[in-house]
Amino acid sequence: MEEVFRALADPNRRRLLDSLNSRNGQSLRELCAGLDMARQSVSKHLAVLEEANLVTTVRRGREKLHYLNAVPIHAIADRWMQQYDRRRAEALADLRRALESAPMGAPAYVYTTFIKTTPEQLWQALTDPAFTRRYWGVTFETDWRPGSPMTWEEGGSRTVDPEQVVLAAEPHRLLSYTWHTPTPEWAASVGIDEELLATLAAESRSKVTFEIEPLGEMVKLTVTHDDFPEGSTMRQMVSTGWPHLLSDLKTLLETGDTLPLLPEEPWRS
Repeated sequence: MEEVFRALADPNRRRLLDSLNSRNGQSLRELCAGLDMARQSVSKHLAVLEEANLVTTVRRGREKLHYLNAVPIHAIADRWMQQYDRRRAEALADLRRALESAPMGAPAYVYTTFIKTTPEQLWQALTDPAFTRRYWGVTFETDWRPGSPMTWEEGGSRTVDPEQVVLAAEPHRLLSYTWHTPTPEWAASVGIDEELLATLAAESRSKVTFEIEPLGEMVKLTVTHDDFPEGSTMRQMVSTGWPHLLSDLKTLLETGDTLPLLPEEPWRS
């Protein structure tokens, strides 16, 4: 994680992270307009942040949009926070919370992580119930063909809806599907009250996309969860879950074990 600390040491790069934290998903042009920095300087700083995995990019037409990636901060907190003195630990915790918060006005949520595995193994971990049950607590019933329905099973509750479908499936490269329906049975299984359920049920359906890219002995996994309505409550809920879930997935593939659950966070959403 030395590259993360080096990237954060520069005040200009922290300003870029602050800008993305205020409004995620900005293009290079937008970032330059919001900061008193030359385009070339912004590009160089973004390259350092991308190298440290603190910023990830997603192509949208001709534009390349930049997003905060909270995974490295989450990893620092998980592995080393207890080794720091109280003041430094609190500073790291504040930074982690800031990066994991869901800024208004930027519906998409993007994470990037690097896993020492193969595209084939990662694909299996994303689709095989034997894997998803271990790190997610969720299993899917589907043939993983575009347009096919998906049945979600979690905590003994089965969620079936004709709008729960596979959107794209290119084995070992790309997987995308619509998010599940917030039903009373699902809410009861994960401990969600009627008021929160009503709020979630009133929102439009989101979708999640997994992009898999081999990089030598590692695989780059980019997860994009988007199509949220403005001010989405579901977005706030899944934003607390994705960092832990991706860390758990990475740990499972690299060590064969999983991380302890975080009962205070409704991450299984």
